[in-house]
Amino acid sequence: MAEREPFDLTALVERTRSGPCFICEFLAGNPAYAHHKIAEDEEAVIFLSKYPTLRGYALVCPRVHREDLATDLTPDEYLRLQARVHHLSRALKRVFDAERIYILSLGSSQGNSHLHFHVVPLPKGVPYEQQQYHALMAENGVLDIPTDEMAALAREIGRVYAELE
Repeated sequence: MAEREPFDLTALVERTRSGPCFICEFLAGNPAYAHHKIAEDEEAVIFLSKYPTLRGYALVCPRVHREDLATDLTPDEYLRLQARVHHLSRALKRVFDAERIYILSLGSSQGNSHLHFHVVPLPKGVPYEQQQYHALMAENGVLDIPTDEMAALAREIGRVYAELE
């Protein structure tokens, strides 16, 4: 697994709890919330995490600010969003030859409230003790991937995502 850099999780938590919605700000074009976009359509956007713990760590979210999966999405909206998660999983599997794709939804009304799914490729050969939650936790550090490399990753994942349609 790639070497991780220490990460100031306390500062990120403060920003997410006291600042604006990072997804809405990203979609509005606020440069302070810029991310590398993989794909988008009229309902959803897919982009790379700004603080990845693994290469290819991406997020899938509705374009409209929705907070509660059970009450803010119709069953059809949920299924369409999950179809994108599945589609991205297939693209990540192909790009990274991943052992497994981790998928989880985090956030709450107290911070990171915009509904989003984390879709993360686990590389083959990662020791078991460094998999699962350990692999996803920023407390264990994040990858410092240069901007040009992040842009290239987003383009490659986006290309494969489009090919799979």
